[in-house]
Parts: sequence; structure tokens; C-alpha cells
Amino acid sequence: MFIRQLKYLVTLAEVGHFSRAAEACHVSQPALSSAIRKLETELDLQLVRRGRNYEGMTEAGLRVVGWAQHLLSSYEAMRQETDKAQTRLSGNLRIGAIPTAMPIVPYLTAPCQQAYSGINITLLSLPSDEIVRRLDNYDLDLGLTFLDDRALGGFQLHPLFQERYVMVARDAALFKGSSTLNWAEAAELPLCLLTANMQSRQFIDAAFRSAGARPNVRLETDSIFALYAQIRFSDLCAIIPHSVLSLVELRQELTVVPITPEMSRDIGLVLRRQDPHPPITAAVLAMILQTPLQARFDSLISAIY
Repeated sequence: MFIRQLKYLVTLAEVGHFSRAAEACHVSQPALSSAIRKLETELDLQLVRRGRNYEGMTEAGLRVVGWAQHLLSSYEAMRQETDKAQTRLSGNLRIGAIPTAMPIVPYLTAPCQQAYSGINITLLSLPSDEIVRRLDNYDLDLGLTFLDDRALGGFQLHPLFQERYVMVARDAALFKGSSTLNWAEAAELPLCLLTANMQSRQFIDAAFRSAGARPNVRLETDSIFALYAQIRFSDLCAIIPHSVLSLVELRQELTVVPITPEMSRDIGLVLRRQDPHPPITAAVLAMILQTPLQARFDSLISAIY
């Protein structure tokens, strides 16, 4: 049994297609199919259901995929430890971040890339439940998400900053000279919000319900950058996490008004409980935890208030 056979099997389970799996593994389809058949022969198990096309994993195949993910993660940790012994760190770090946190990720990754030029980072925008699933399946090394999610039980959590929500618009006249808005007043404005399946939107909807208000939603999107584009070129308002204002151009182009009562959530890093962590994960985690994000965003919110 070879590591590459396990990688081929895991990739096939992830993408659900022989040709795409072969492409992702940079091999021909016959080579990938042959390697998986040899693995089935070695284990004396049918792992893949085959018809004219790929039809999914067998029950035994799903169990083997789970073990393969653990083995591949351990292999990567061993390889990183070997590199560390040679006084350098190299390899790939996989980070999943909720969409609203994407604008602040460079504050975390840039210092790591400067310190460790051999580390490649794969950054994925994912909903919080998908981050949990991928961490569980060893498909991610670090997650950046809300820390109040009950599904995070059993994970290692590291708070980074408190996220607060503010109202933004291109046209200051929409606020009629008000320096703050309550949630009932915010509900009357023409709003562009994130879609209802996103946790940030659910948090905002809860604030409107508490105020007994029904928001005037004119447009919805699942992208924080599409949200910015809409308010930049239209007469719509949006409610966004204040950390998004770390993008300098947003602060210059938009009028920002606090919403009262203030609602906030803790954002932080999530990772599997391991002792020790793989060298790359441990090194990047240590560096990120030295980044003063809370102080940076406290000054940002002070400028607004």
C-alpha cells in the first residue's frame, strides 16, 4: 500500500468523478483507476461502486476513506517534522474562513508567509458548518469562524477579536443626519443583506426580531464583496461586520453608522485537538496569536463611534 493510492482514493471520494480526480492528482485516469484497484486487491475489499461511471463509495470504502484521511494527515505531519529537523518549514497549510472574515485573513497570513517562505497556504471561503466538517475529516488545518457555535465542542478554540455590526451606505442622506440607528430604524432603510443561510444574516435577523421589526430587504447575496459592490454603486444600505472596514477603500467611500443596541460575536481560530500539532500548524498558530487583531479593530470601532 502506497501513500499515493490513499491520496487517489480520498480525492475520488471528494470530487466524485474519475477524470476530475485524476486531473486533481496530476495523473492519467487509467493510472488512478489501476492504483485504486490494486488497493482494493491488497485490502480484499470493494471500495468503489462502478457502473458506466463512478457511482460512489461502498460502505467499506467510506470507512477506508476515513482512515486514509487520518493516515495522510499523519504522513504530512511526519514530512513537516522532517523538514523542521532540516531547519526549515515547508508544505501546505489549509485554512477555511467564514465569508465575512475573509477581508481580515491577510492580517493573519502575511506575517506567516514572510517568516516561512516554504509554506504554501490554501484559503477557502466556507460556511461555519462546512469548516467543522472539514476539520473533522482532516481536510482543513485551521478554521476562522464564530466561536459560539455549539458544534465546536471538542475542538481547540483561540479567540482573536469581537466582531460588531454596523450600517453602511454610499449616500449619507439616507441616515437623515442620525449618528446612530436602532434596529427598528435600520429595518426601514432599503437593505442589501447576506442570504438567510449565512450565520451573520441569522444573527442580524435575530436582532430585528428582538426589536419587533421586519427589515426592508431589497437584495440578498452570499458574498461580502458583492455586498460591497452593491452599496458602492446603488442607493442600498447594508449591515456588515465592522472588521470588513479594515479595507481602507470601504472607509473612504462609505458612511458608517453604529446600530444600537450593539450586537457582537467572538471570532477566532478553531483546530483539532492534537498533541503535538503538525509543525506548520503549530508555527502558524503561534504567529497568528501574536497578531493584535482586537486592538486593531477596537481602534477602528472607536473611529466610528
